[in-house]
This record gives sequence, structure tokens and C-alpha cells, in this order.
Amino acid sequence: MKKIIKSLASAAAIAIGIAGVTLVLYAWDLPPFQSAVQVTDNAYVRGSVTLISPQLSGYIVDVPVKDFEHVKAGQLLARLDDRIFAQKVEQAKATLAAQEAALANSIQQENSAKAKIGASEAAVDSASFALRRANENWSRVENLAAKGLVAESEREQGRATLDQAQAAVDQARAELEVSRQDLQSIVVNRDKLKADVDGAEAAVQLAEIDLANTAITAPQDGTVGEVGVKLGQYVAAGTQLMAVVPNGTWIIANFKETQLSRIRPGQAVTFTVDALDHVQLRGHVERFSPAAGSEFSVIKPDNATGNFTKVAQRVPVRIAVDPGQEAAARLTPGLSVVVSTVVDGGGAAMAGALAAERTDD
Repeated sequence: MKKIIKSLASAAAIAIGIAGVTLVLYAWDLPPFQSAVQVTDNAYVRGSVTLISPQLSGYIVDVPVKDFEHVKAGQLLARLDDRIFAQKVEQAKATLAAQEAALANSIQQENSAKAKIGASEAAVDSASFALRRANENWSRVENLAAKGLVAESEREQGRATLDQAQAAVDQARAELEVSRQDLQSIVVNRDKLKADVDGAEAAVQLAEIDLANTAITAPQDGTVGEVGVKLGQYVAAGTQLMAVVPNGTWIIANFKETQLSRIRPGQAVTFTVDALDHVQLRGHVERFSPAAGSEFSVIKPDNATGNFTKVAQRVPVRIAVDPGQEAAARLTPGLSVVVSTVVDGGGAAMAGALAAERTDD
């Protein structure tokens, strides 16, 4: 009896061992369970979902779109109260006008300074002429005084006239230099006035940009998601108002690492979508993710601690939907997909697939 029990226990253990090995081979898609068709139901439709948010804060005064409405690029989605921003534009324009007037006044001052320089140069010429006459008169007086023909008082008067003429020339030349320095000051200050005008023009453009940003428009053709903003609601910059889903979708299929060795870029695939009564659609492999999905998780697994159980990792594969399929127009991001692809039996390494992808690019 004991021998029978031992035989049964041994047979059960062997059966369990065989079943375990068989299960592992099946789970890892190893011979003899390798299939010519690789399938995964860990796949989903993806699309470029654009979240719409304002760049400014304010009250919503208009929401002309409704849930799930198709919109065109540039179409108004919502509008903020623009009265304050319109007044800021007018204020910036008034500041610009004042700065331009200051610059124009500087140009007029330059013209006046140049005219003043001309007058100062004429005054120098006049004083120089008077000095020349005073010199000539002083020479005559000196000659007569040497002969005793001129009184001492007349001689002193001639000398005083000469000194006055010399002082007048010095004064005229000093005034000419002052006029030239005034002109230089005006020219130097011109750069500041031009910079003020440039700053005022930039302020006008910024104010106009803010005014334009009160109208929130669709960035491209697509379909609006659920509209979360209401008329009269106060929103801050960055508040999510709604989403626009543009046309065009693709598939992200998360294949096991054991399936990737026989999948190549450009390889044809077929897939079915649960929401479309499992109608079969066509596509092709575009490219592979640069890392397994676990590498992009917030908390990465630490396999260096505790007991270890090997788990097949999954790598996202992007699949393009082939054009010319009527049912493809009904694909929307987030739908579940079952992807199938016929593979060869070569069993080449994953590195070869990645290398082939880079070569194609």
C-alpha cells in the first residue's frame, strides 16, 4: 500500500513539474508554443488630446461651443472679459505717443542748437573783427604816443578798448563751445529717447497680445471634448477649460519582451476594436519605445530586494493606421484594441529590430 502511495505521489509530482514547465514555456512563448501570429490585447487607440487653457485671468463672457462639437482651426471656443485689456492697449498707445513726442522735441532741440551754434560762430567772427580794429587803433595810438602827439588818457583808452575786444572774443568763443556742448548733450540723450520709444512700442504690442489672448481659439481642426467652463465663471491663467481632439489616431500596443524579437518596423498588423463590433482594420508597425513601460512609471520596481520572480516586461510599439479604411474614421483615443501580426520564425534579437528602425529613419 505504501509503495502505491509513493508511486502516486511521485507521479503527481512529475505531473505538476511537467505542467509547471509547460506553463512557463507557454507564458514565455517558447518552443514548442511559439506561434506564427503574435497577439496582444494590451493595446489602445491614442491621439493628440490638446487641453485648452487661458493665458490670462478673468471672467468668461462667451462660450459659443458645446460638448463634442466639431471645430475648425481658429474658431472661437471661449472669450474673457476684454475691457481692462482694451484700456491697457489705449494706455500703452498714449505712452508711446508721449515718447514719440519727446523724440520729436529732441530733434527740434537739435535744430535749435545747430542754429545757436551758427549764431555763436557769427558772434566769434564779429568779436574777432572788433579785436582786429582795436589792434590797428592801438598800433596807431602807440606810434603817436611815442612821438608825444597823443595824450596819456587817449593812450589808456586805446589800451582799454583793445582789452575789451580781446575779452569779447574770448566770451564769444566760450559761448560757441557751450552751444556745441548743448548740441552734444541733445544727441547723446537721443539714444535714450529712441530706447524709450522702442520700449513703448513693445508695451503696445504686449498689450495687444494680451487683448488678443482674451479670445481663446481652437489650435487646429478637431472635436471638442466636454466643455468644463461656464458663462460668468472666473478663471485663472492655466485653468483647464476643455479639450480639443484633433483628427488622426494611432495604436499603442504593449507587447511582451518575448514577442519583440520577430516584430519589425513596417510589418503589417491587423487589429480589432471592441467599440466597432470587432471590425478588422489594417495598420503597420512604425517604431518601438526606447524602454520598457516599467522604466517610465513613477515608482520603478526594485528587483534587487527580497525574493525575485521573473515577470515578462512589456514594451510599447507604435502602430500606424493604414489610410483608406472607412471604419478608421470612428477611432477615438482611449478605445481598447486587440492587435495581431504575422511574424517570421527567425527569432532575431531585439537589437536587430531597433537597428532596422534607425536605418529606416
